[in-house]
Amino acid sequence: MMRFFLWLLPFLLVAGLYADDVTFKRAEAYMQSGSQSDIFRAYNDYKNLYLQSMVSGDEKLKIDSLQGIVASGTKLDIDIDKYEKELKTLSSKITLSSYNQPEPKPMKKTKHIEDVQVGVLAKLQGIKWRDNTLVLIFEQPIEAKQINYFTLHDKKKKRYRYVYDIKTSMLTSSHNITKKGISQIKIAQFNPETLRLAIENSVPVELSHVVNKATLEITFGSESSTRKALEVVEKAVPMPKTTRGKKIVVDPGHGGTDPGAIGYNDHREKMIVFNISQELVKILKSRGHAVYMTRDDDTFVKLSKRTEFANDKKADIFVSVHANSVPNGSANDVHGIECYFLSPSRSERAKKAAAQENSADMSDMNMYGKDSYLNLLNHHNIVASNKLAIDLQRGMLSALNPKYKDVRDGGVKEGPFWVLVGAQMPSVLVEVGFLSHPKEAIRLADKEYVKIMARGMAEGIERYFVNNQ
Repeated sequence: MMRFFLWLLPFLLVAGLYADDVTFKRAEAYMQSGSQSDIFRAYNDYKNLYLQSMVSGDEKLKIDSLQGIVASGTKLDIDIDKYEKELKTLSSKITLSSYNQPEPKPMKKTKHIEDVQVGVLAKLQGIKWRDNTLVLIFEQPIEAKQINYFTLHDKKKKRYRYVYDIKTSMLTSSHNITKKGISQIKIAQFNPETLRLAIENSVPVELSHVVNKATLEITFGSESSTRKALEVVEKAVPMPKTTRGKKIVVDPGHGGTDPGAIGYNDHREKMIVFNISQELVKILKSRGHAVYMTRDDDTFVKLSKRTEFANDKKADIFVSVHANSVPNGSANDVHGIECYFLSPSRSERAKKAAAQENSADMSDMNMYGKDSYLNLLNHHNIVASNKLAIDLQRGMLSALNPKYKDVRDGGVKEGPFWVLVGAQMPSVLVEVGFLSHPKEAIRLADKEYVKIMARGMAEGIERYFVNNQ
């Protein structure tokens, strides 16, 4: 088999030259559209070309694809540091390729409004500080539904990012805002309908925000003040009722001969996530949705069969529930909730989490094989999955924080989780906590905590459906 593959490889590489050119042209067209979803598609195309360059040893192709990754990743506010460094290293050795990243066409209003529909976009009129509160002033009132808040943390690099996407306009250029103790605050027009405020720091920042008629007020404050403000916002903006009858597949991870993570007091992941999944299913069914589980008891189900089940059910979304763990040396320090959507991962933290969840069904494929396959996938639901992950994360934290104030927000991240491959619908993997952390393990086994978490997950799922009808 290997001899046949080696014989066939040169023919595949020659045939790939034409495909590379087509992919580049497609990526260029995506970059010029100005919509977030198209830029995501361009980013995926450039990543695929980068993989091809490593397989073929084509230095020019590698430089071209790296230029595209950096250009598209910058627009998406994705961490592309390692690609920039590699591009600089290659550029110092080889004359830069003739491929030039096309300049975006002048922005004009389009029909690409990803999250919400608003009549007339309110324009930003001014920015000011009021004590520890950053105030954004618009020319007309805005609504809470126009604000999409999410986090992009990389604890290994000590980079904590807090992002506010605001359905509004307009800035002709980006602006940097200064505040003592904060590394960077930047505001820029992300696309024709979205203004992005990004706050970056080397240590975590406690933030809260409220919409007050024609202003968005973001307060940098203590943990207690942040919790209080968050509760006020959640009460002030009740969740609108979603369309009933959605098809949802809930996937309790592991099972049977695969116990998953074994944590504090011998708590086993397969049982913890099964109990949470059962509670989530019960809540969603009570709200009028058709909900299915990939396993109804303590049995092992192959990873590929889980998404196959969801596809057969023609599910609207797929949610895989897991619990995390770290080695004993870090057990007391690492805790929190994380949500992942499918992508070849850039962070070591995501790779370790994925390796742990993938291991039961992927022992016969090395990491290079997994990464290559994941890079070749053009996951058409990546944007929708990202949105679903953000809403799930927000839902769980909003439900748990009033009673359990020390629950840590681990953020929404990309990860190469094999269980999500092949899903024909938006799909996410939820890490409900760390079983290696004594306090968190006890909570995850507590019925009341499980009920509150499951309720938060259900609210996050319904928020996703409301925002993406």
